[in-house]
Amino acid sequence: MAKRTKLAALAVALGLTITAPVAQADTLADAMIGAYNTSGLLEQNRAVLRAADEDVAQAMAGLRPVIAWSADATRQFGTTRSASTSNTIIPSVSNTISASLSAELTIFDNGQTKFAIETAKEAVLGTRQQLINVEQQVLLRAVEAYLEVQRAIENVGLRENNVRLIAQELRAAQERFEVGEVTRTDTSLAEARLAAARSQLAAAEGALTVAREEYLAVVGRLPGQLEPLRSLPNLPDTVEAAKAIAVREHPQVKSVQHQVAAAELNILRAEAAMKPTVNLTGRLTVTEGINSDRFSRGGTVGIEAGGPIYQGGRLTSLVRQAMANRDASRGQLLQVIDQISQNVGNAYAQLRIARASLDSTDRQVRAATVAFRGVREEAALGARTTLDVLNAEQELLDARSAAISAEVDENIAAYRVLSTLGRLTATNLGLNVPQYDPVSYYNLVKDAPIQKSKQGQQLDRVLQSLGKN
Repeated sequence: MAKRTKLAALAVALGLTITAPVAQADTLADAMIGAYNTSGLLEQNRAVLRAADEDVAQAMAGLRPVIAWSADATRQFGTTRSASTSNTIIPSVSNTISASLSAELTIFDNGQTKFAIETAKEAVLGTRQQLINVEQQVLLRAVEAYLEVQRAIENVGLRENNVRLIAQELRAAQERFEVGEVTRTDTSLAEARLAAARSQLAAAEGALTVAREEYLAVVGRLPGQLEPLRSLPNLPDTVEAAKAIAVREHPQVKSVQHQVAAAELNILRAEAAMKPTVNLTGRLTVTEGINSDRFSRGGTVGIEAGGPIYQGGRLTSLVRQAMANRDASRGQLLQVIDQISQNVGNAYAQLRIARASLDSTDRQVRAATVAFRGVREEAALGARTTLDVLNAEQELLDARSAAISAEVDENIAAYRVLSTLGRLTATNLGLNVPQYDPVSYYNLVKDAPIQKSKQGQQLDRVLQSLGKN
C-alpha cells in the first residue's frame, strides 16, 4: 500500500494527469457493476439454468396422471345386394361421432420417476454453480479491462512527459550548439530521440484506444476518469490454505460434484427400468349417431402390470453405461480438483512475482531519478554530453514504465487469486447490483404447474418481467 502511495505521488509530481471526458471518476466497483448488469454471457447462462429447472418439472410430471382426449366423425356408406334384399341394390349411409377420454397413472415403477427427479435436481444444482463460475469470469474480465485502461492512461501520461523532457533537451542542445559548446551530433541525437518518443507516444495512445474499446465491450460504456485502487482483496496467507478453500468452495468443483451425484442416481434409474411397473388406467367412450337415435356409451377401469423380459441385452447395457459414466464423472472431479489447486498455486506465484517486481522497480525509479538529475546538472556544467542526458532519461522512463506495469500486474494477480478461490462474485464483493435469484424461478416450476393454475399465472408474470414472454 505504501508503494502504491509513493507511485501515485510520483505520478502527480511528474505531471502525469489525463483529462477525462466526464467529471465523475469511475471506481473498480462501478466497472464490475456495469459488467454484471450488461453481460450477455451471464444472460445466456441464466437462460441455460432456467432450461435445467424445467427438467425437474418434466420429471415431476411422471408422478401425475396423464389425461388425453380424442374425437372423430365417421361417415359410412355403401350398397348391399343379397337374398335378404330380394337381390335389390339398397344403399346405406350412417354418420356417427365419437369421443373418448383416457387417463393413466403410474402407481409403482420401482423408483424410476423418483430417481429421474433427483437426477434433474442435481443437474440444476450443478448448473447453478456453472452460472457462478461464469459470473466470476465476467467480473474478472471487468477487473482486467479497468486496470488495463488505467495502465494505458498512465503510460500515455508518461510518454507525453517524456516527449516534453526530450523537447527541452533538444532546445538546450540547440542553444549550446549555437554557442559552440556541442556539435551537430548532439542535436541530431536529441532529434532522433524526440522522433522515437513521439512514435512511442502514438503507440501508447493506440493502446489506450484499444483498452477503452475493451472496457466498452465489457462494462457497456466508455471509461471516465479512473480512481486508483485503494486496497486489494483479502487473501489467505498461504498457498496451502488457499488451495483448501478453493477445493471446498470453487463453483467448478461443486458443479462436478453434482454431476457425480447425478451419475450415481442414473445407475439406480437404469436398474429400476429392468423391473416391473404398475399403472392405473381408465377410459370413457361415447358414440352418437347423427341421423339416428343410436348411441353407445361406456368405459373401462383397470390396473396394468408389466415389465421387460428380454430386450436383446439393451437394459443391462444401459446399466453398465451408467456405471461407466459415473466412473468418468469421478475421474473428472479428481481432474478438476487438481486443476483448481494448480490454478491457485499459479495465481499466487504470479502475485509474488508482481510484488517482487513492484519492490525492485520502486527502488529502480528512485535510483534512476537521482541519476537523471545528477547527469542533467553535470551536463549543464559541461561535464556530460547530450547523449549521457538522453540515456539517463531513457533509464528513468523505462523504470517508471516498469513500475506502472508492476503495480497493475499486482492488482490483476490479486483478483485472479480471488477468482481461483471461487470468491470473485457479486455477493462476496458486496456489489450494489440487483442479483439474479436462481431459486425463485425454480420454486415456480419445480412442481410442474399448468398454465391456468395460480402458480402458472405467477410464472407468466415472472417471464414477462424477464422479457421472455
